[in-house]
Amino acid sequence: MNRREALFSLGSMAAAGSLGSAAAAAELKGFPAQTAMSADHLPVPAKTGGGFRVLTGETEQKTVKAVFDRLIPADANGPSASEAGCLEFLDDQLAGEYGAGKALYLEGPLKPENEEAIMGAPQFLTSPRERYEAGLKALEAYAQENDGAAFHALSPDRIDEILAGLEAGEIDLGEGVNGQAFFELMLQNVREGYLADPLYGGNRGMAGWKMIGFPGARYDYRPYVDRRGEDLALAPVSLIPLD
Repeated sequence: MNRREALFSLGSMAAAGSLGSAAAAAELKGFPAQTAMSADHLPVPAKTGGGFRVLTGETEQKTVKAVFDRLIPADANGPSASEAGCLEFLDDQLAGEYGAGKALYLEGPLKPENEEAIMGAPQFLTSPRERYEAGLKALEAYAQENDGAAFHALSPDRIDEILAGLEAGEIDLGEGVNGQAFFELMLQNVREGYLADPLYGGNRGMAGWKMIGFPGARYDYRPYVDRRGEDLALAPVSLIPLD
């Protein structure tokens, strides 16, 4: 019996009343324990409601929005980064293990004098959450000092100029903030928010996937593997359907 037939027969049994309710269903036993899905391997949807948890300041939110919407602006191909939920994505990530730098080694090099020569770049000893906190404050201070206005209130052309300067390593945001690395971090995160599965808070309405023609987290692509170069017109599918 193939998988399709097995699923069909299971559905027929349920329809005929052969299966009990979910509350009375028997627990499956006897399968190899190592094949069980552990909780830490399951996708965790972004927390919704209650507002931001890390980017709680209005200036912080407006600064991130100004940066993200210049990196991915709205156009004929799709919505802007903020319209696609990238701020919510970032805040949720910063509030969790990513923001705390759980996967990073933050103890510092044994021989700091050799660090950059060996690694090609200095090691960051702060978490992404701390880097955003310091970087956003420094970016706002830079705008106030050089333009006499809040960063988010600057013209799009001026914001582009500052971002280009950061990318090129030509703008100094002050001690403790690597402006070029902070730009790269923001660019990485806005891309992730725009293209990650919607259950993580970004890619609202699967706008990013629709823009690039990605059909999403479909279970099986075997019917399409030989149809190269075709427009399959497949609607994108999320890992976990959201209401």
